[in-house]
Amino acid sequence: MRARSRTSRRVVVLAAAVSLGAGLLAGCADDSGSGSDDPSASSGGGGGKGQTTITLGLFGTQGFKEAGLYTEYEKLHPDIKIAENVVESNDNYYPALLNHLTTNSGLMDIQAIEVGNIAEVVATQADKFEDIGKAEGVSKSNWLDWKWSQSTTKDGKTIGLGTDIGPMAICYRTDLFKAAGLPTDRDKVSQLWAGDWKKLLAVGEQYKSKAPSGTYFMDSPGGLFNAITSGEKEKFYNAAGDVIYKTNPAVKAAFDLSGEAAQKGLVQPVAQFETPWQQSIANTKFATISCPPWMLGYLKGKSKPDAVGKWDVAQAPQVGNWGGTFLAVPKASKHVKEAEALATWLTQPAQLAKLFAVQGSVPSTPAAYTTPQVLDAKNEMTGDAPVGKIFTEAAKNVPVQSIGPKDQIIQTGLTKNGVLLVATGKSIQEAWDNATKTIDNNLDK
Repeated sequence: MRARSRTSRRVVVLAAAVSLGAGLLAGCADDSGSGSDDPSASSGGGGGKGQTTITLGLFGTQGFKEAGLYTEYEKLHPDIKIAENVVESNDNYYPALLNHLTTNSGLMDIQAIEVGNIAEVVATQADKFEDIGKAEGVSKSNWLDWKWSQSTTKDGKTIGLGTDIGPMAICYRTDLFKAAGLPTDRDKVSQLWAGDWKKLLAVGEQYKSKAPSGTYFMDSPGGLFNAITSGEKEKFYNAAGDVIYKTNPAVKAAFDLSGEAAQKGLVQPVAQFETPWQQSIANTKFATISCPPWMLGYLKGKSKPDAVGKWDVAQAPQVGNWGGTFLAVPKASKHVKEAEALATWLTQPAQLAKLFAVQGSVPSTPAAYTTPQVLDAKNEMTGDAPVGKIFTEAAKNVPVQSIGPKDQIIQTGLTKNGVLLVATGKSIQEAWDNATKTIDNNLDK
């Protein structure tokens, strides 16, 4: 692989997490929606009758509409109508976004940016976005310091406002655990694999020995890999901005363990967020899933009605965070001021607390953590589980993690072009070789 410049390797280093006010890694959203190229394909439905339509480009359902926030905003601003355009997967959304930025056409008034892409956008595309940090009503103090810095350039321009964060847990089906002779109490379940991802696989083998017909222990090899690496201080990049994924023993260990789970038939041979995976949620094909809070949105959106209340939430073997989203306003927006006002309002603590109450997306604004919507929150998919307390507690000990501009490419390569192949018959070494070759080719483009 040819040498890469310091600029292209610019890395975002997260602050250490010793409290809820520091070191949380961002969350991301549930993939669902129309996927249409029509900006008005999915409107807020709040009755806004005005002449100004603000469009949002999202990768998956972030829950703004589901939480009634569009409706509320349209009532507060009768001259505004809101429409969202949703693409099923960020793997499809982000390349299209880059193309729209390059051609300066086809952009929504507000564009979502995933945390795995934010470093690259900040380093290479910042001039295409408004400095939303200077918008009316925006206060840096509302956000976690590290979250603000992730979307801020070296010269102080802030291009995106953070939405949710993603402290890691494991969600599990209590009915399937019971059928397999495993405990269902969340504290006892947490103890089964406390401190070691290898213990999770051991539980998976116990599950497999008595599993209900046609079910797997876990949803996907990629989901397991992402969960394990989400707790590492260094993953694909180091703090100096160097690509280290091939030489980082933690990454290889996570790959090997995920490959082992695939070889043993503990995980479904599917890629997360794609149609077969979505169908497996609806058809109750797996018992556990790596579960940052935004994953509750997927479970809610893709499950059949009879799944309500059958999930619960246990602690992950080790702390970690996975995913993240920002709202940014392109300079090409037809309604810059109105878009900035909407993005600002949607990311205020009060609105993000409402979002958590409905969607389970933990806010990136600490002021929301003491609200009843967060502290007392439950999720219909997980019954009486105190998800607000579970996820905010999980967030307290998140380690420092370096995020680089090509994190998303590397992660996709190691999952879809890597451990997934083990689930379909390749050896772990063959899958690793294919993944690294694919990644290096993409990094050199």
